[in-house]
Amino acid sequence: MEGRDPLEHTSLYQRADSDDSDAEGGLGNVSRLIIRPPGHSGKAKKGHLCFDAAFETGNLGRVDLISEYEYDLFIRPDTCSPRLRLWFNFTVDNVRADQRVIFNIVNISKSKNLFKDGMTPLVKSTSKSKWQRIPNKQVYYYRSPHHQNHHVLTFTFNFDREDDVYQFALTYPYSYTRCLGYLDNLCTKCSAVKRETLTSSIQKRKVELITIGDDNTDEHPRRVVVILSRVHPGESPSSFVCQGLMDFLVSPHPIAQVLRDYVIFKIIPMLNPDGVFLGNYRSSLMGVDLNRAWNRISEWIHPTLLATRTLLETLDKNANAPLDCILDLHAHTNATGLFVYGNTYDDVYRYERHIVLPKLLAQHADDYEPGNTMYNQDPHKAGTARRHLCSILSDHINCYTIQVSMYGYYRKEQPGLLPYTEESYYRVGRNLARVLMEYYKLTGLIPSGLPDQPSNKRGRQSRQRHRQPRDPRPRTARTPAPLHLASIHEYFTEDAVELPSGSRYRSMSGTRMNVEPGTGSGIGMGNGKNPPSYRYRSPGAPIPLQIDTKSNIVMMTTTTTTGITTGHPIEPRLAIIDFNQLTRGGLDVATGKNRSKVARKSPERQNKLRR
Repeated sequence: MEGRDPLEHTSLYQRADSDDSDAEGGLGNVSRLIIRPPGHSGKAKKGHLCFDAAFETGNLGRVDLISEYEYDLFIRPDTCSPRLRLWFNFTVDNVRADQRVIFNIVNISKSKNLFKDGMTPLVKSTSKSKWQRIPNKQVYYYRSPHHQNHHVLTFTFNFDREDDVYQFALTYPYSYTRCLGYLDNLCTKCSAVKRETLTSSIQKRKVELITIGDDNTDEHPRRVVVILSRVHPGESPSSFVCQGLMDFLVSPHPIAQVLRDYVIFKIIPMLNPDGVFLGNYRSSLMGVDLNRAWNRISEWIHPTLLATRTLLETLDKNANAPLDCILDLHAHTNATGLFVYGNTYDDVYRYERHIVLPKLLAQHADDYEPGNTMYNQDPHKAGTARRHLCSILSDHINCYTIQVSMYGYYRKEQPGLLPYTEESYYRVGRNLARVLMEYYKLTGLIPSGLPDQPSNKRGRQSRQRHRQPRDPRPRTARTPAPLHLASIHEYFTEDAVELPSGSRYRSMSGTRMNVEPGTGSGIGMGNGKNPPSYRYRSPGAPIPLQIDTKSNIVMMTTTTTTGITTGHPIEPRLAIIDFNQLTRGGLDVATGKNRSKVARKSPERQNKLRR
């Protein structure tokens, strides 16, 4: 036991329960490299960092100790392609608590990338298994005169726990082993899923083909959509988008059920398994960019492309379910958001059909960047899937490159750049499925009346808040109020004062004092020739009242000059009406419909006043 390395248990490569390893190391990666200070010999102590990248998707080729706290890290180039260096994924262990270090990644080949826009590396540990981005204030991207004026990515980090293993990566890793495990679980979720092996890679890794769709539906026409993913190994976000799409298609969602009835999905989730396993950034095992080799496919160098092209040509000849659309999923290292690369055609009608799907995607995806969308016929892109496949297949087939940023996106209602997470990449895949639903509704394949929203199922009940019990309110007895007219004004009469003939006064309370024609009112009425006049009521002068026993109406008595006493109904100012005790005709009485009408001025009098 004395010759055994005490750090053996801390390496992810040696751990049997690792999610990203199947006990094979990458070519040229460091394997549990312990960095000791100069002059030190013997067993490693705490604080002598141990670097490891000998696991699946790992990439770290060399480590140099600059000082006690600073390290220069060198990315291992792609196999057989030394010019491509961007992807990194490695672990660090044997740390000391509260140890602070500076890591310099000094040989990045692509100087124009998202680090200029604020992108930072990801980190997780055994105690904190969720990926987190290093804060921007700890990351620097600059040209270094000490490294031949090349761009250097520098970030500082503080290790908080001694027993943890820390993992650093360019973006969220998605390994070949994880893909196989996910497909095993996918086939158990839905009966409409069929899994088969399309071909094998150069290193004899399986290239899986997933078919999602109900084969028993023959009463309506159907179309075939092909999804290609992970042709570039370092673009791992495309695998998350593809997984989000497949999860949605096998779900019981109404949109997914309709899509399975009308569309057959042929999905290749990992087109370059060798490059993914080895931790390459862009190339295959032979150092070839597969997305530039579609126009020069070789049986020995590009077996995965050859099998895919044969599949597409076979689907194109199927008249029962013809091939309609090809989506090639990628992740962009220099742009933000979600966008599309398409083709241009001399045929105007074909071009108009070609741009329909990107426009629908712009309407349904809040992270879509229309400024990054392009339609071109560049000669140096002739070997891409979208350019070559549209030239060898039927004219009605649309080929697109779906690009999603490796870092983040902008949203209208929120300021600043929002970093993507694994869940947000899944959401991009779900949005693609919804856009395909709208696209085939627009083209007439799917009837517009089919449900496109989830059923109104009762969601999760919210947890009731703890509230103090309250005593019930006591019930009060409600007695019906009697029908009556209650006036809030006091009515007064004015002492008898003779007014000039023809004079008129308006009551302060607005009550009209009417008398019978020809009798006069005693004040200002003359011999009955003048119309009824208004009088002021002086405060303190009581008004004699009487009650009509037949109609139960309160009357105001007025004595004329001839000694005749007349009664006039009092105009109510505030009335309380109990509708439960109303009798027939009582509502008319209560609302004052039998109130005496006010005589209008004659047209001659109105003309006289106008003059």
